[in-house]
Amino acid sequence: MSNYMLQNGKLSLFEKICYAFGDGAANIAWRGVVFFLMIYYTDVFGLGPAIVGTLVLVVRLSDGISDVAMGAICDRTNTRWGKFRPWILWTALPLAVILSMLFTCPNLNMTGKIVYAFSTYILFTLIYTANNIPYGALAAVMTPDDKERTKLGSFRMVGAFGGGMLVQSLLLFLIAYFGDVNPKVELNTIEPNQKYELVITTPTDVNSLSLETEKHFATMISSDVVYVVKDEEGNPILDANGQQKTAVDSVASTSKSFSTVANKPYHFTVESNGETLTTESFRIVDQSTGYSYAIYLLSFFLALFLIITFLGTRERVTPPAAQKSDLGQELKDLIYNKPWILLVFVALMYNIYNNTKQGVTLYYFTHYIQNQLLSAGYMFSLALASVGGAMLTAPLSNRFGKKNVFIGALLFSAAVNSMIYFCSADSITSIFVLGTLSEFFAAIFPTLFFAMLGDVADYSEYVNGRRATGLVYSAGSFATKFGGGIAGALIGYVLAFYGYNGSDPASIANAVEGIKGLMSWIPAALCVFAAIGMWFYTLDQKQMDVITAELQRRRASEGAKAE
Repeated sequence: MSNYMLQNGKLSLFEKICYAFGDGAANIAWRGVVFFLMIYYTDVFGLGPAIVGTLVLVVRLSDGISDVAMGAICDRTNTRWGKFRPWILWTALPLAVILSMLFTCPNLNMTGKIVYAFSTYILFTLIYTANNIPYGALAAVMTPDDKERTKLGSFRMVGAFGGGMLVQSLLLFLIAYFGDVNPKVELNTIEPNQKYELVITTPTDVNSLSLETEKHFATMISSDVVYVVKDEEGNPILDANGQQKTAVDSVASTSKSFSTVANKPYHFTVESNGETLTTESFRIVDQSTGYSYAIYLLSFFLALFLIITFLGTRERVTPPAAQKSDLGQELKDLIYNKPWILLVFVALMYNIYNNTKQGVTLYYFTHYIQNQLLSAGYMFSLALASVGGAMLTAPLSNRFGKKNVFIGALLFSAAVNSMIYFCSADSITSIFVLGTLSEFFAAIFPTLFFAMLGDVADYSEYVNGRRATGLVYSAGSFATKFGGGIAGALIGYVLAFYGYNGSDPASIANAVEGIKGLMSWIPAALCVFAAIGMWFYTLDQKQMDVITAELQRRRASEGAKAE
């Protein structure tokens, strides 16, 4: 029996794994953007949080049109490879290239940076749409069995969280590896095990140098690191003489981020907590170079994974033979498809929730916990929890029903996540436990959501006698990007409200309260709305069994007529 032939609608393990690689690739791109792009824009690229929030909101909102358009294009694509698979191949290399460009920092003025950020981000969302909508729709045409699609959804989510795990656990270490600028480091003892003088000199100019103490057991005060004072949009503030206003970084903290001039020494007074310090006690990284080369490497694997998905999957479910192309009718069918409307609303609320707590993670660990590298372990634990949640989704939904599992998972995830607000900066174990539990239950949502979109496509065909799989699945990409846009704006505007400036230590300290809220109760409130929306969803398993049986009867009848 070939790997590509079905027995009673059952997919082979080989094909399920190949399909999972596609979402592994998508999540290298998407989670790289969700977790890292905002802090890259504000702390490395130099944009203000309000500009970044507006950028993400405008681009993601406008991209909703391309989602619907791409769904319609897919339904009208006809090749020897099928309707959806060729798009996965065609977009593999472009998606890898544009992701790399997002994390490349050209030497531009502020206006140039804004134009570059908008241009590359718009291109990224368009190419991601052209890749991800066909990928999602592919699941609905690989098998006509709705239960098998739920299992396929679990494999997809394992692939998704595997790709996310690759980014979330490795990226910071790759940044440190590629961002090694081989600086000259001198450490002079002032008081043994108590106070030291640290002197750093870089051989080249560095746009964004990150300095941290290992294990964060020391605080540093700079005597000569000068930063440009900027407004909340990231624009330099001018003094009475029309010159850029500057200030000395005199805030004591366990980490610093600043620009350097080649061969100029930068001095720090370092206070230890009784630990003996050596030059090896400090981590010094060129964040700009580190981010770029780390993303270049991950982009290579992104393209490779997409090619594996294209080669290892097949399309088998086709629209009714008598169906003629009619976009207006298909859009009308969609608008009157109540289960689809509800899924879009629920997905939107969930994605605002998930993208907010993910997008603020690095801010939280960098500026509240004051240990950015610890966030790698946190994100890795979230990814492991996500895999566990995805794998348990199918048996849980078979036992309790998709709708009940959906609602329970959303409410529990929101309740647990909101409790993170009460954790102090040194309550690391509590933060990890609460975050991991929240992510475990949150992972159930996307696994069920994409399987339920297949159910909605079947429902539409059952009621209307027409199938528009790509258009139905455009909801997934639309909700993800629209929700992510609102989440990005929410993060940017809350940070701007608190006066956050990535190059100003004092403003960062003032914004910690907002960062804590974004990590906990603010997104959790939206997750509750998602659960309320799911309460009104009507396609239960009993109804899906009837729909599946009827569609199989119709297809068998059409096949007999064709013979």
